[in-house]
Amino acid sequence: MPTFAAPDGTRLAHHSRGEGAPLLCLPGGPMRASAYLGDLGGLARHRRLCLLDLRGTGASDRPADPATYRCDRQVDDVEAFRGHLGLDRVDLLAHSAGGDLALLYAVRYPERVRSLTLVTARARVLGVDFTPEHRAEGAALRSEERWFEGAHEAYGRIWAGTASDADFDVATPFFYGRWDTAARAHAATDVHQTNEDAADRYATPEAFRPAVARSVVAAWDVRVLLVSGALDSGPLPRVAAAVADLFAQAEQAVLPGAGHFPWLDDPRLFSDTVARFLDSQE
Repeated sequence: MPTFAAPDGTRLAHHSRGEGAPLLCLPGGPMRASAYLGDLGGLARHRRLCLLDLRGTGASDRPADPATYRCDRQVDDVEAFRGHLGLDRVDLLAHSAGGDLALLYAVRYPERVRSLTLVTARARVLGVDFTPEHRAEGAALRSEERWFEGAHEAYGRIWAGTASDADFDVATPFFYGRWDTAARAHAATDVHQTNEDAADRYATPEAFRPAVARSVVAAWDVRVLLVSGALDSGPLPRVAAAVADLFAQAEQAVLPGAGHFPWLDDPRLFSDTVARFLDSQE
């Protein structure tokens, strides 16, 4: 298992899948081990996926100071990862809550980023959050699903902050475009792959300075791809479009029938979409 030392001495692990030009991949969760990304729907056929286990997740060590789980304090972990791989500039991909870490890295080290792919990603760094109203709007798209009636109230309680563990289990289908065998198997790994204490510390408001971040990305000469699922509520495609408008150079791809994990819902379309974007950087 390849590892490297973070600036504070914490040993961090990473995994490699595929061959070709490297693509640095940051997982979401928040604070879920990178294993859930798999080969990103076959994207490893096009790129060498360099998947980082964030501190305290997967095969990476837990830090001595739990305060370093805050996402802005993990930015230098990403920079150390880049240096460990011997890369001058990186193509960076982030999923979900990993979007906050990727954006914080891009704002602090803009000269190190060649391209940025945000997959159903958060953008609290830029002052954009996903509201309970957004979640309700997305949930309504699933009203014809067989599981909808039993899951809808539980889903609402999650975003109201009153959910039980059982509510999270019942509402899980909302995160997938198809609630099939593959989705069930993927969802079943969530709990043991996630560091819950770290997740609670990851995205406190003190981590973000939206005005500063917006000024950086508005003048950034790097191309950005935002991949959103047509059935995802975080972000809704229209919210992802609003985030794209904050960048100097950004495009959006909305994948039909996809939820929060679009590489599971339509692997070929997902991998081809990201590969075309990355190839356009050559």
